[in-house]
Amino acid sequence: MNKTIILGTAGVILAGGLLWIAATPEQDGMAGHSMTPPDTSEIPQGTPIVQVTLPAALGDQAQMGKRAFDSVCADCHGANAAGKNGVAPPLVHKTYEPSHHGDYAFLAAVQNGVRSHHWDFGDMPSIEGLTEADVANVVAYVRALQRENGID
Repeated sequence: MNKTIILGTAGVILAGGLLWIAATPEQDGMAGHSMTPPDTSEIPQGTPIVQVTLPAALGDQAQMGKRAFDSVCADCHGANAAGKNGVAPPLVHKTYEPSHHGDYAFLAAVQNGVRSHHWDFGDMPSIEGLTEADVANVVAYVRALQRENGID
């Protein structure tokens, strides 16, 4: 009986703590990065938001991902995932580092769309025509770009 009460109380405390953490806005410097997007007011509409350094070489999966990205994603997220101001954010940005937006987040965004929450470019609609394997390849490409630019 006492063990049940203790375990139940511990569960309530843990759940309350997790809810508090989830509800607490992250501050600059917490969780390894700022959740505040950069000021893009001086960047012309439709132009890249960040400068992207390209890797010297891409693995086979990342090469397939680049082809898929270029044909489906680049219209919004820009060449080499540098973003397009006023359209869509750069994926080569610390906001999308693996510890904050894991690989599954990319798949979920493609399949379900995503509500705007880090940038003021509006919601992302779901994307038709990409298989889970295609998205895995795109993620491999984006992660290669991120690593080359010090995001991992």
